[in-house]
Amino acid sequence: MTLNKVVLDIRNRQKAKSSRPDEPCAMWTGADLVDGKKVDTLTIIFSTSGCWWGKAGGCTMCGYVYDSAQVSPSDEDLFSQLGKAMRKASGFSEFMVKIFTSGSFLDTREIPLEVRHRILEALKSDSRVIKVLVETRPEFVKEDAMIDCRNSMGDKPFEIAVGLETSSDIVRKGSINKGFTFDDFKWAATIARNSGATVKAYLMLKPPFLSEKEAMDDMVNSIREAAAYADTFSINLCNIQNGTFVENLWQKGQYRPPWLWSIVEVLKKAKEEFPDKVITSDPVGAGSKRGPHNCKECSHDVADSIRLFSVTQDIACLNAPDCGCKGLWESVLELDDHTFGAPITD
Repeated sequence: MTLNKVVLDIRNRQKAKSSRPDEPCAMWTGADLVDGKKVDTLTIIFSTSGCWWGKAGGCTMCGYVYDSAQVSPSDEDLFSQLGKAMRKASGFSEFMVKIFTSGSFLDTREIPLEVRHRILEALKSDSRVIKVLVETRPEFVKEDAMIDCRNSMGDKPFEIAVGLETSSDIVRKGSINKGFTFDDFKWAATIARNSGATVKAYLMLKPPFLSEKEAMDDMVNSIREAAAYADTFSINLCNIQNGTFVENLWQKGQYRPPWLWSIVEVLKKAKEEFPDKVITSDPVGAGSKRGPHNCKECSHDVADSIRLFSVTQDIACLNAPDCGCKGLWESVLELDDHTFGAPITD
């Protein structure tokens, strides 16, 4: 049985969630770096018909497929989602907009071409919006699509974000089941840059079947190999989402989310090697059993230091006080390879 078949079987056993077609899946405000300056951000996750790859099986750690609409939203529903989300930024004088669909913004089966035009043109005409990021799988980054986006956006900064996860095709296929190759990413990044867009690569720390040390080495190596194609990197820390292959492993005691000490070390090494690259991480669910964690005493403080580094790029922010659990983490790095990815401790 293939990994994709296992993932698909798990998905088919899950109950679909109902949602209003004119409401985004989620929307929130935060902060990010734009041209070295901390700015407010509005993140929108549109409710669409869903990621085509997720419907076919999809990624081992991704539960976002369950956020897709049960009835495909109309064009007006999709544009209404933008309007409702923009209200969250009513108090901002300037901000960046980050658009996700739990799939691909450039897939016209999710966001029809005319709706894409309306969304991007609305953001272009809003003088408060200083930059727009959209996430997509690389197969949808075509030259005609990028020309179309640039025409809609005018001179406003535009960024293409791709969930690369790792530069290793072996890890991407055997641990993540991502469904594309590193060459696909490089080709898409080249097309995006040639159109005048910047490129953001999302990476994944510790997908299944990797030891803690292997996962750390994979992240540093991925930044090294993708640095020529990505302007910014965001390292996601694998967490336990409902209805996923990773959750199935975790429930059997066969997977532990990454230690926060691991991402601290990765960020230090990567930033030292690539001081001019923006490298960030947002440790979602930090401190919980389902999220990246150290011990109860230090997890939240270490997570805060990671978030502060992400908006300052100052390595000194990562010098959180040592904790007794750091010695345990160091032991895990020494011994974890001998357990073939199974956790030594939770």
